[in-house]
Amino acid sequence: MSDLIWSAIAPELVLVILSGLILVFGVWKKPPLRSMAVLVGAGLVATWAAWGLQLSRLQDIVDAGSFGALAFNDMVITDGTAVIARLILMVILTLAVALAWPMLDEIGQRSAEALVLMFLATAGFMLLAAAANLVMAFIGLEVGSISLYVLAAVARKSRLADEAAMKYFLLGSFASAVFIYGVALLYAGSGSVSIDALRSFSGRVIVSPGVLYVSMAMLVVGVLFKVTAAPFHAWAPDVYQGSAAGVVGFMAAAAKVGGFVALVRIVGITYIRFAADWRPALAAIAALSIILGTLLALSQTDFRRMLAYSGIAHAGFILVGVAAGRSANEAILFYLAVYTVQLVTAFGIAAIVSGPTSSGSPFSAYKGLASRSPFLAAGLATTMLGMSGMPITSGFIGKLGVFRAAWEKGLEWLVVVALVASVAAFFFYLRVIVDMYMRDPDEETSDVAPEPAVAGRVAIAVAVVVTVLFGLYPSPLLDLIRNVVS
Repeated sequence: MSDLIWSAIAPELVLVILSGLILVFGVWKKPPLRSMAVLVGAGLVATWAAWGLQLSRLQDIVDAGSFGALAFNDMVITDGTAVIARLILMVILTLAVALAWPMLDEIGQRSAEALVLMFLATAGFMLLAAAANLVMAFIGLEVGSISLYVLAAVARKSRLADEAAMKYFLLGSFASAVFIYGVALLYAGSGSVSIDALRSFSGRVIVSPGVLYVSMAMLVVGVLFKVTAAPFHAWAPDVYQGSAAGVVGFMAAAAKVGGFVALVRIVGITYIRFAADWRPALAAIAALSIILGTLLALSQTDFRRMLAYSGIAHAGFILVGVAAGRSANEAILFYLAVYTVQLVTAFGIAAIVSGPTSSGSPFSAYKGLASRSPFLAAGLATTMLGMSGMPITSGFIGKLGVFRAAWEKGLEWLVVVALVASVAAFFFYLRVIVDMYMRDPDEETSDVAPEPAVAGRVAIAVAVVVTVLFGLYPSPLLDLIRNVVS
């Protein structure tokens, strides 16, 4: 192999090395969490530096007149989409570690395992986002998914957490099997498992042209399961409610970033010539996800289940952009960047309110939160408004981008469905704000004033800035994505 360009996977390498050091350090010395924080902080700084190295290499590639460069025998690509996806995943990881610190403190020696699983999951989804070959995509998907299966039960304090992990593992394994079978059928039909396998396809079909349609369907279904799109979403509410509160936001956000970037590559590159076939199907799945997620979120009594169902609706909103095709890629990345930050923060605040290793977070726990913890209430209210797509928040800019791309592609009916659902969805986000600011706390919570640690405060403040700043002035983030991707 002559193209061993290590900078192409530099952030993943740093995360894997950091995971090994944490395991060795944790087993050998059994240090207190405060000592572990130094190693974790240094590792995160090194990961950010590795991303900077990759960004500078991308600039060299662009200056040489190419949009991207392949490495490791054409298994990994360094292009703008991969670089931005890694940036989003690192932001998610950094915020998630800060918000999960009370959980790590509570689970004691298992904190090293939890940190390693978070780092390996991030590395896996980075590889998925940068895969130029579907075998590499499967490896990244499995490294990320298996890490999340174990992470779901890392607290080991609740039967619901064990049930969530088992359910996630069984259904996730089934989805992975569907995905790899799709890869096999693509190979049978085209003789290649490269992301651009069909670009040079000239009709030399080994089995039958129909096998390519079946492979396309299986690959898309395998990814749609990971991003919780309907009707492949049934596992999400139970898993997000039952898993340890401190890490569930990371689980939900990281899988969405890796999954959607992979989906954009599969339909936008591998099966681009079949766009007339997959566009109506993805539009129908988007509409189903939006409607089902919104209606079911309205009837929930648990905050974390409500976030799970709203995540299904948001998967539908992002699919609106995917159905529009490659012209929506920048809008999809912007949507993922702001939504996943809000998602991690909302779950992080749920962990502070209901306990870092808890399963479930009833709405009653949020009554009167504004009087008991004004900072938390303000942070949660801002993220709720951002997730609802309220104007002057970054959520509004994200939805506007994918809706406009879909409208220009002739999907007007889908945009109308999404707009109506967005208005209806505002009710369940507003319900949380009303509980916090306009209702008195229950007797059992009236004396409870949950407060985040310093790292958690910084993470929440970052989410508020992302939600408000990029809602009022989105140009810096939009320009960054546009300049890097294009």
